[in-house]
Amino acid sequence: MVINGILNTPISENLYNFYNILHKYLITLLAKVNPQITDLDLIIIGQQINIHKSNNSPKPKTERSNSKDISLSEKEFDLLARIVRAEAQTEPFEGKVAVAAVVLNRVESSQFPDTIKEVIYEPRQFQPVANGQVNKSADQESIEAVEAALSDMRNISKDSLFFYNPDIATNRWLDTRETTVVIGQHVFKN
Repeated sequence: MVINGILNTPISENLYNFYNILHKYLITLLAKVNPQITDLDLIIIGQQINIHKSNNSPKPKTERSNSKDISLSEKEFDLLARIVRAEAQTEPFEGKVAVAAVVLNRVESSQFPDTIKEVIYEPRQFQPVANGQVNKSADQESIEAVEAALSDMRNISKDSLFFYNPDIATNRWLDTRETTVVIGQHVFKN
């Protein structure tokens, strides 16, 4: 039997094979352009999903810029404000600024990826990425905290690359790192 040029195979088997090939290809593609999604079988309503890779080339990596003069696109600014809201929603304003500063410090550090998006979506770095909280809109105070972190208030984090709440952290490896500052419930570390 010939149907649409396919020989001697029942339609249902061809459709099943086509579905499996398409599914495998799409899952691979989605995984490549959506590092923020840790379980592609569980996509949350309202979650942002990319369907193509951005052509933005990352800036060259330096050990650490002394200028601390960073300009962000609207998307980067929004993402940074969303992670600040998700990570520091109950923290004082200074704590929100310090969380934003940690992300900016990581972008400038040779130890971490080169962009806001890559830093935030790096696997196992920020719990709100894993639980989807990063997909909720930023509040006004988080937006203002990012603006402050892009100004002279950036030094509030004392060049920290990490932060955590020791009262709720289950992994204690940060206890061994140097504490730079404590703001609210968060301890900032190098």
